[in-house]
Amino acid sequence: MNQPVEQFLASAQSAVADFGTLAAKNLATLEKLVELNMAAAKSAMEDSAKHMQATIAARSPQDLTQAADLAKPIAEKAAAYGKAVAAIVSEAGAELTKSAEGKLADAQAQALASIDAAMKNAPAGTEGAVAAFKSAVVASQNAFENAQASAKTALAAVEKNLAVATDLAVKTAKTKAKAK
Repeated sequence: MNQPVEQFLASAQSAVADFGTLAAKNLATLEKLVELNMAAAKSAMEDSAKHMQATIAARSPQDLTQAADLAKPIAEKAAAYGKAVAAIVSEAGAELTKSAEGKLADAQAQALASIDAAMKNAPAGTEGAVAAFKSAVVASQNAFENAQASAKTALAAVEKNLAVATDLAVKTAKTKAKAK
């Protein structure tokens, strides 16, 4: 067999293996989300049953007030649920990004190697064009890496702001619940 066909077959085998790994990671993330949702649904059902029983058993306005107090932790539970979902999704995104970055680096290295191999067979007098082409490829790789770093910084800022907003919402809900 010739070298390009062997390279293509190796690349295809690698892509299939990568797809299998990615699918397994995505299924694991889905499994975590399903487990979280099942736990949240079970907890909500239990809380609702307790609240309904306390409301039905109420014999005085004070009993109704105590029954209403059972519903106050809902904001905290919702915030905890949101944080848990965000953590699962963030973890999955980080794994996907890491995998993609590794594969991109490999692809870039292979592309540069292919360019170098092709340029060895370039006609005489095209050295300037070859150098310009290589320079353009390197510049595009650097621009992509800069954009990727900016996106990571922006994502970290969004995650931090989301955490602060969630904490503030929980504190506000607790303060309002205590004021009543």
